[in-house]
This record gives sequence, structure tokens and C-alpha cells, in this order.
Amino acid sequence: MTRVEIVLKTGLASAMGMLIAASAYAAGSEPVKIVPDTDIAKLPGVTRTQKLADALPPAIKTAGTLKIATDLTPPISFHGDDGKLIGIDADLAAALGVILGVNVQMTDVGAGAAIVPSILSKRFDISISGINDDPELEKQVDVIDYMYDATTIMTIKDNPLGIKTMADLCGKKVAVPVGTFQGKLVEAQSAKCAVPINIMSIPKMPDVLQAVRTGRADATVNGYATSVYTTEHQTGNGKGLQALPDIRLAVGYLGMLVAKDNPHLRDSVVGALRQMVDSGAYEAIMKKWSLGPLALKTIKVNDAASMPAD
Repeated sequence: MTRVEIVLKTGLASAMGMLIAASAYAAGSEPVKIVPDTDIAKLPGVTRTQKLADALPPAIKTAGTLKIATDLTPPISFHGDDGKLIGIDADLAAALGVILGVNVQMTDVGAGAAIVPSILSKRFDISISGINDDPELEKQVDVIDYMYDATTIMTIKDNPLGIKTMADLCGKKVAVPVGTFQGKLVEAQSAKCAVPINIMSIPKMPDVLQAVRTGRADATVNGYATSVYTTEHQTGNGKGLQALPDIRLAVGYLGMLVAKDNPHLRDSVVGALRQMVDSGAYEAIMKKWSLGPLALKTIKVNDAASMPAD
């Protein structure tokens, strides 16, 4: 996978973003117990490792449960046809639970903007939700980098407006999730436009995609992994969606978030992820969701600034 310079760094959430995040959290779902499917449980390396289990914070060992925040973005985390929470993050969470010897509860907090506040407030121990790592985020929380991602543009099928670059979004209606890296990219592009972009900020990613499907928006700027998956697995009402795979911007990491005053949890999770990488289990999970090219070769912490430019 080609790495390019991260073209924009996200800043601290605005006061309005925090209010939206709080309301989104309130609208989130109930905790769901995550257990490994047979194909995950049988992977090499997905076995309890006592040293890592012993290194967990006392509160988590006593409770016997790891509380994880997520939000729904296929194939990172979403509900299957049977309503079960599935995706890359659910599989990784289930494997972490086995290795660390704890139960795993995942909660959909309703929107990506709610993730950081939910960790800072200690409502959750960790997030696994495909958050883009950047140096500003690392000032607030520790970020365990666990896969690559990039950003691309999605339109309705066959791209009738002929969008080929970010500049082609000028003067058009573009839907983006509230408080996200991709939203910042669109804002930066709009500032360069002779005719600004009509930016539609929507709390939940499924509703962002639906806005494009139904014609309320002309396009969305979205994570590469999500866009490729959505193109292959169309859901929702309205016209089909199409990723523009030749547009691959801001290649960087997706990260799991842990409070800075919780280093024992951070290090235990890093150890468990490295065990999965070394054993091949991690790569198998990535390939299961057709995202092998986004797999890391090693797990790092707070590594956004090291991403090299081509």
C-alpha cells in the first residue's frame, strides 16, 4: 500500500462538537457481549496469555470485563443481517478478550464524535472504532495504531457528475460525519473553492451514505476501507454507491484509543495485538473483510507523525 503525506491534521473538538457528541452518546445502544466466532477462535495465536492478562489494570481484572466503545461503519463495525455486531473491530475485540482472559462488551455510542469524550470520561476502557490517528488526537489520548486507512470520494453509481478530484466538489453538496477527519478535509478544500462546498454534517455514517443514495448529497468523502466495502456490499434504499478508488488521500493509521492515565491497559492490548500479528491471526481477520492491503506489519503507539511522504 502506497503511503502519502497526511494532508491535514485534525484539531481538538469544538464546543459544538462536544455537545453533539454528548447527545450522540446518549442515543447509543446497549452493551453487547462479543464472543469469537468459530473462525476467529481457531486462529493461531488467539489463546489466553497469562502474562498479558496479569498486566491488566486491577479494576478490569476484578470486573472481568473490557468495556469498548465503537460506532457503526462497515466493515469496521456494523450489524449483520441477524442484528449481530460484526466487522473487523468485533473480530479483533473478540480475539483480545480471549488473549487477555476477559469478557468483552462493545457499545455503539451513536457517532464517531462521541468516541473521544467517552474515553476521557472513563465510560469505556478503550475504543475500537476506526478513528483516524493524528498528532493532535495523541495529545488527548494514547492511540494504538492497528491498521492503515486512506480517504476517498463516494458518489452514486456511475459517478454522473464526473467527480475526479477534491476540487471537483466545489459548489456541490457533500455529506460528511460530524467531527471527523474527512469532514476536516472537506472544510479545507471548501476554503480553496471559488464556489464553496455545501457541507452537510450528519452525526451517523449510515445516514451520510443514505444522503448520497437518495440524492440529498452529491458525494461524501469517506474512509477508503468503508468506501470499498460499501461499493461491494450495497445496502440501504435508493441508488447504489461507488467509491472512486483512484482517489487515495491522507494515508495514515486507524487507532484504538486509551486514556493516557491507563498505560497498563494500553500495553496489554498492544501485547495482545502483536501476538495476533506474529501468529498470523491479525492478517487473517483483515483478509476476511477483504482489507489485507490495509494490514500493518507491526503495532505501534502514537505513531501518526512518523508516516513518511512519497
